[in-house]
Amino acid sequence: MVIKRSGNVEPFNRDKVITGVRKACQGRPIKEEDLKQLGQRVEEDLRARGLAQVPSDEVGRAILGPLRDLDEVAYMRFASVYQEFNNLEDFERAIRELREQESPTGNESKN
Repeated sequence: MVIKRSGNVEPFNRDKVITGVRKACQGRPIKEEDLKQLGQRVEEDLRARGLAQVPSDEVGRAILGPLRDLDEVAYMRFASVYQEFNNLEDFERAIRELREQESPTGNESKN
């Protein structure tokens, strides 16, 4: 179950995750199968926590890692809305964090 910001509780819906991520991936070379796998990873992550109810912001955080691995541009789009970026400094911070998370061997993520 997901606790919405309004306080309402509703069942987790993997399709809602995929729909939200699809918007961030618009115009990016992302396959539908990749979106489905991302939705599955998010659901598995949340279920592994063993909690009966999860706040909606936890669902958003659970999306960020798999989306970053899938496509950094889509990640930035999603993060900018989810984390409510307000200015260029917010984007700069997020880009800096992405760069710091890259492998020290110089291997970058897929995109």
